[in-house]
Amino acid sequence: MKIAPLPPLNSLVPFEAAARLLSFTRAAEELSVTQSAVSRQVRLLETYLGIPLFDRVSRTIRLTPTGVQLFRCVHQALLEVARTTSEIRRPHGDLRVTVATTSAMASLWLLPRIGSFRRDNDDVDLRIVASDQVRDLRRLECDVALYYCRVPPADANVTPLFPEEIFPVCSPGYLAQVDTLQTVEDLQRCTLLHLVDADIDWITWPGWFRSLGIAPNGPGKRLDINNYPMLLQAAVMDQGVALGWSHLVDDLLHSGALLRPIDTVLCTTAQFSLIEPQSDGNGRACVRRFRDWLMRQIPTTVGNLGLS
Repeated sequence: MKIAPLPPLNSLVPFEAAARLLSFTRAAEELSVTQSAVSRQVRLLETYLGIPLFDRVSRTIRLTPTGVQLFRCVHQALLEVARTTSEIRRPHGDLRVTVATTSAMASLWLLPRIGSFRRDNDDVDLRIVASDQVRDLRRLECDVALYYCRVPPADANVTPLFPEEIFPVCSPGYLAQVDTLQTVEDLQRCTLLHLVDADIDWITWPGWFRSLGIAPNGPGKRLDINNYPMLLQAAVMDQGVALGWSHLVDDLLHSGALLRPIDTVLCTTAQFSLIEPQSDGNGRACVRRFRDWLMRQIPTTVGNLGLS
């Protein structure tokens, strides 16, 4: 039986993007077309329906009640189409897991352990995507995500993995170069390795000192690096003192490449977390296998928060 009536189908994708972003310009950028092309398709859809979908106020747009109604329908339909086509395009059907995380979490924690998962699950293809500049964890295109966050994203299932504990670390070689390094105050005479362009949630040296009630003592000696694994490598190479996150620096501490020159540690309420899209079912079997393996890597875990 013929499906009817249907609106101009070519107009639905530009309409959904414009409605979701509330901007013809941003919709055009997302779809790699011109703004006039998006506006033309929306006008075509409005003409077909005989009713406005957007209120155009000055340089801004907002959805009309009819626009909201149509957006909800089109958005859900396109999500379902995207999910289905993604499944169809999988090289090995149901046996691929995409994991999104930061470069630090990937290189310092996940990759050193991933061999045990692959040995026991050699039929599962893993795809690890590392990105440090994520502003909306809900929009990650992945099966699971491993991220550090102070405020977990809404509309996601969030399982805390381990709490945030931050403390100074340096190499034995660097410690031998400094006269005295026994207190927090002594740190301000050292070369401090600063992580710049970090995610807003990450603690930096000024924030670490302030959290301990200590005012930073002037600019001091510093080395700025915009990548956390590289920053730790600089610390290993006797370049200064870095802030270490427990679990991320554990292997370097155990090997003796880094040490903790003082015992002071800052504990916060933030967590490294497993973030999963909400699902009506239990998800694919290979994703469940990866999740179960991951949770076994954590000595103790906090129960699922079930945030939504």
